[in-house]
Amino acid sequence: MAIAIAGCAPSDAPSIPDVPEPAALEPTVTEPETPEPGAPEPTVTEPEAPEPTVTEPEVPEPTTTEPETTEPETTEPETTEPEATEPEATEPEAPDGEAPDGSDESPGPGSAPVEFDFSFETNADGWVVDFADLPEDYDQSIYELDGGHRALPDGLDGAGIYVQGHNRSDDLFMYLKRRVDGLTPAASYTVSATVDLATNAALASVGIGGSPGSSVFVKAGASTTEPEAAPDRIGHLRLNIDKGNQSRGGSQMAVLGTVGHPDIVGDEFRLKTLDSMDSPVVVEADDSGSAWLIVGTDSGFEGLTRLYYDRISFTLTPIQPS
Repeated sequence: MAIAIAGCAPSDAPSIPDVPEPAALEPTVTEPETPEPGAPEPTVTEPEAPEPTVTEPEVPEPTTTEPETTEPETTEPETTEPEATEPEATEPEAPDGEAPDGSDESPGPGSAPVEFDFSFETNADGWVVDFADLPEDYDQSIYELDGGHRALPDGLDGAGIYVQGHNRSDDLFMYLKRRVDGLTPAASYTVSATVDLATNAALASVGIGGSPGSSVFVKAGASTTEPEAAPDRIGHLRLNIDKGNQSRGGSQMAVLGTVGHPDIVGDEFRLKTLDSMDSPVVVEADDSGSAWLIVGTDSGFEGLTRLYYDRISFTLTPIQPS
């Protein structure tokens, strides 16, 4: 019996080891496999959206466009500076149409007197010598006509335009002419003149047909067309402008005085100035703004006259419309 009990005991023993279920390894069940370290938490969205590299480094506020936009804003005053020079450009143009005080417009072109002055120190300065009131076929040997740029005679300094003629026709006109420019086209001017000449004719002298001093009349004037001597119907050279005759002036030439000098003794030459015109002369400029100036002597003395024109000045004053 005792043996039978002992044999039953071991038959129960093997059933015990079938029970221990250490083989159901719950510690190695999916818990260690599913520990969501297996869903790699280090590679979860945390590394994909790394907040340290968010747009903050992409938009660095210290390097925003604010400093860049301020630079073009500073250039704007530079662009306005050349624009500010525009009124400076108009400033020199404005005085052309304004009086010095800025109140009214200044006088327009051609409203101021125009002056012409000729001293003949080096040449004739464009003046030409010519003669009228003598036969077209005159005899040079008896008329003794001469003229040109010369040194002044002994006792006088400088040079002038010399004119000489022997009045055989009882009416010799010896003249100088010159064209001038710079006038207002088609404008009218009153003419005044001053003539300095060297003469050897005494004022109170006596001669054939008249006095060498008081019968030779100095005239000055101006014309639109060129003064020229042309033959008339009897073959005498006559001037194509109205100069008057001897002591009388004309519409285009006025009498300044005579060649006689009150202080001359003998045959010496002395300077004389004539500047008082006995009647007004008006000239109209041509379409190009030109006119002709003329100075001459109208002689009633039937002898030889010799003169040096030392200086000639003209003033043309515009006539304003009424």
